[in-house]
Amino acid sequence: MSADTPTPASSPLSPGAAGATATAGARELIRFDNVTKRFGKNTVLDNLCFSARPGKHVTLIGPSGSGKTTILRLLMTLMKPDEGTITVNGERLFPADDKHVREVRKNIGMVFQQFNLFPNMTVLRNITEAPVRVLGLSRDEAEERGRELLDLVGLGDRHGAKPTQLSGGQQQRVAIARALAMRPQILLLDEVTSALDPELVAGVLDVLRDIAHSTDITMLCVTHEMNFARDISDDVLMFDSGKVIESGPPEKIFSAPEHERTREFLGAVL
Repeated sequence: MSADTPTPASSPLSPGAAGATATAGARELIRFDNVTKRFGKNTVLDNLCFSARPGKHVTLIGPSGSGKTTILRLLMTLMKPDEGTITVNGERLFPADDKHVREVRKNIGMVFQQFNLFPNMTVLRNITEAPVRVLGLSRDEAEERGRELLDLVGLGDRHGAKPTQLSGGQQQRVAIARALAMRPQILLLDEVTSALDPELVAGVLDVLRDIAHSTDITMLCVTHEMNFARDISDDVLMFDSGKVIESGPPEKIFSAPEHERTREFLGAVL
């Protein structure tokens, strides 16, 4: 299924009705206009402008501290920009009142570096809690969707396990299923393999490749896994010092970068 082919309505990955309607007429799903974010005297994002269209996979690369994760945290409303505006689906995310922000954020899911699973809950309960409490799904409907998602990430037989009974790679796959359970239009991936042992990385990346290639979920990904970025990306943005210094399709960025800083960075990580 291509990125331009809608996911079937019966799929556990289908976006909510409100999100699907809004996306249908949207030219840009995510837009940052002149966004600046400071931590004390340190400017992490400097007058940033960029956008992402529905169904596209955008990967953010660059050295640590260049502002990539800050972009994801702003979209998740875990922090606020100091200047500028952020819109999702044409709806302003910042500045806006808290109720409006909560409604917009329902269409956004995030997978963090750390798994952040509830250790006292089963795997299935970790996945179903938010759909029941936030989306108002019945427990039965949420559990049906949760089991389908566990099958998708290769953990259909571990629904009754506790997170401590799983490997790190399995826990991260549960975290991916948990994010997808909200049927987000946008999936944010923040260095999702950085906390894993090297032998567990490939399994998690394979799950994300399958999702990228088989759904129309828009992805914004921060990663140092350059081969993964090359495989799944429609666009790659190279960051340095809070600015996008180069952008383009992966074949251009990885094979013929124009900016010297991009060439230096890729030479160090490839």
